[in-house]
Amino acid sequence: MKKVALLGSTGSIGTQALEVIEKHGMQVTALAAHSQANLLAEQARRFHPSVVCIYQKEKAAELQELLKGEKIEILTGMEGLCQIAAMQENDIVLNSVVGMVGLLPTLKAIEAGNDIALANKETLVAGGQLVMQTATEKGVHIYPVDSEHSAVFQCLQGNSMNRIRKMILTASGGPFFGKKKEELKHVRAADALKHPNWNMGNKITIDSATLMNKGLEFIEAKWLFDLQPSQIEIVVHRQSVLHSAVEFEDYAVIGQMGVPDMKIPIQYALLYPERQPCPTRPLSLTDYGTLTFEKPDFETFDCLRAAIDAITEGGLLPAIVNGANEEAVGHFLRDEIGFLDIGELVQEAMMHIPNAAIHTYDEVLAADRAARAFVREHIQNR
Repeated sequence: MKKVALLGSTGSIGTQALEVIEKHGMQVTALAAHSQANLLAEQARRFHPSVVCIYQKEKAAELQELLKGEKIEILTGMEGLCQIAAMQENDIVLNSVVGMVGLLPTLKAIEAGNDIALANKETLVAGGQLVMQTATEKGVHIYPVDSEHSAVFQCLQGNSMNRIRKMILTASGGPFFGKKKEELKHVRAADALKHPNWNMGNKITIDSATLMNKGLEFIEAKWLFDLQPSQIEIVVHRQSVLHSAVEFEDYAVIGQMGVPDMKIPIQYALLYPERQPCPTRPLSLTDYGTLTFEKPDFETFDCLRAAIDAITEGGLLPAIVNGANEEAVGHFLRDEIGFLDIGELVQEAMMHIPNAAIHTYDEVLAADRAARAFVREHIQNR
């Protein structure tokens, strides 16, 4: 019975992961959530972890009351996340928290020797060099949960002796595919949250609308699969059936297909290398009929270009891009800035915050904070 600690249990990935965990009889050692005390308590009573963590400390009293009579330890804040991530009884830590907050718990889990099922993009975007270096030193496996990276990981099984020529990273194109900047000037958060294929949290859905999500995945792919940026191609695939593909040196292309349901990559990460029946539906190609592939619009969706430029230059730039984007998206969700302002603020942060090589977690954290402060200041001065 595999023992799983789940960070981000009340989010979209977390709730789907619990479906997979329950179906396959895995044991939940710990649960962590940002602020949804009611749902976290419900999950705790159902899955009986020894520990739970609520990130917002002011929610601790509410959670304690909800779990009165349960023999469950309650932790809070970043300290609680890190403590759960490093628990020795974990076989694997599924990190599905949103944002930069996921980096330190990932590092703590790896340092403790725990394998990682990674759904937190920012871990590798901001601290990819540190994470991969530490994982190598500790002999820890990182299993990707993003559907695109899981697809590539699956395509590489049995092909470890063959060199990758190119990775083909597919993108749905989001809700605004085909539109130009003039048409996006007055887009509001409610419009951007209408994703055509995937049911995700607010932040990642906005990132999908700006194509920043694909830019972050581009950076992740570089670290996960030890690729050069020139080896990664982004292709817009509206149907989200081909989740990504690998082209080898002989020009053979191997891809992974399936319905757009995150339970498939979640389950593969948790059960690897086994394949078991998954709580989703099978793929029918005849129901889709046609699959299409197009080039992305880098001019309109400048967040995508910013992310690629950041990882091409390297150093702290990806952390700066990530921090600026995370801050800008928060303001957009509150209708405080426009849709196009997100990309503009990210690019301005890249230009004005000094870049440098990464040596420590504190340097990454400082770059992230500088990028967020830059965005806040520029919004106030507009």
